Amino acid sequence: MTDTELEAEAIKSGTGVSALITNSQGEYLLHLRDDIEGICWPGYWTPVGGRPEPGESPADTVAREVAEETGLTIPLKEFTTVQQRNAEHLGKGPIAIYTGHWDGDAHALPLTEGIMLHWFPISVLPRLRVPPWCQEAITLHQNARTNLPVSEDTSP
Repeated sequence: MTDTELEAEAIKSGTGVSALITNSQGEYLLHLRDDIEGICWPGYWTPVGGRPEPGESPADTVAREVAEETGLTIPLKEFTTVQQRNAEHLGKGPIAIYTGHWDGDAHALPLTEGIMLHWFPISVLPRLRVPPWCQEAITLHQNARTNLPVSEDTSP
């Protein structure tokens, strides 16, 4: 199986989903998770996301989670899959990553779980408590954004 086929299969059977939402300044919308025992990544900053309900597709799951946790209904695009390889209480398994764009006040969103939502520039992320899978997803996203093909059309 090729890497592309493995990635597609992982997205289909992912144990979790997450949405990398950026704004026009290139900042990432992150969610400070509750610091309580029994949840994945307690007290960490992560993109909005969650786990599918029985029979729910990853695309439907990420749309539902974004709407439930932020009140946003925005277009989300399949991006990649990253693996969690951590202690059981921190989460294991594939995370299907989706991307979206929204310009707005993160603090005005209706927070339904966790502590807060906040926009962060890429330069601040190394100072935050962010899971390795999230750091990997953002790095892949940054690389994809900086490696966009340049148009050869130079006409005005």
